[in-house]
Amino acid sequence: MKDASFHKLLVFVNGLVPLAFLGWDAYHHQLGANPTEFATRTTGVLTLVFLTLSLAVTPLRKVFGQPWMARVRRMLGLFSFGYGTLHLCTYLWFDKAFQWPVILADIGKRPFITVGMATFLILLPLAITSNNRVIRWMGGQRWNKLHKLAYLAGILGVVHYYMLVKADTRVPLAFGGALAILLGYRLLNRWFPRWTEWPSPKPKTLPH
Repeated sequence: MKDASFHKLLVFVNGLVPLAFLGWDAYHHQLGANPTEFATRTTGVLTLVFLTLSLAVTPLRKVFGQPWMARVRRMLGLFSFGYGTLHLCTYLWFDKAFQWPVILADIGKRPFITVGMATFLILLPLAITSNNRVIRWMGGQRWNKLHKLAYLAGILGVVHYYMLVKADTRVPLAFGGALAILLGYRLLNRWFPRWTEWPSPKPKTLPH
């Protein structure tokens, strides 16, 4: 339990570090020539980073035989939702000043905004159901089925990012490659589970 608490604290602190840097730069007016664009882009990338990390937990746990990693998966997912919320709020507040007719028109006219909104709407129920009380109410099987939508959110998030950058697509393609590897691992683990787990050490035998 002490190890689990330490790992959770470590993830929590490191998850807040980017937000602290962003707040520091905003306070000191160091967000560049277009602060809104910088903040929007940064929070969007952080959303994908933490979502990808949360999806990577199970493969890494099984491959390297580290059960403690399962305890930080939920926190990583919630950080992804948190930065996704900041990403959305930056767009709604600083870019559109909560002008809802303009926002609704933007969603309909600009496909990358439509995809981004769909991504957030997928992440929303995943965040709401990320507590023990809801898990017990839903049952583990239904909860697991629902949270497989995280992969769909990841795919849509990458598409949203790819459509946004237009020219230099290296970063969204890197996210897409990482997501493809994680999806490939999931399929491999389903059909050939022995290939995806780290071999457990053989017990030592004492000499007779």
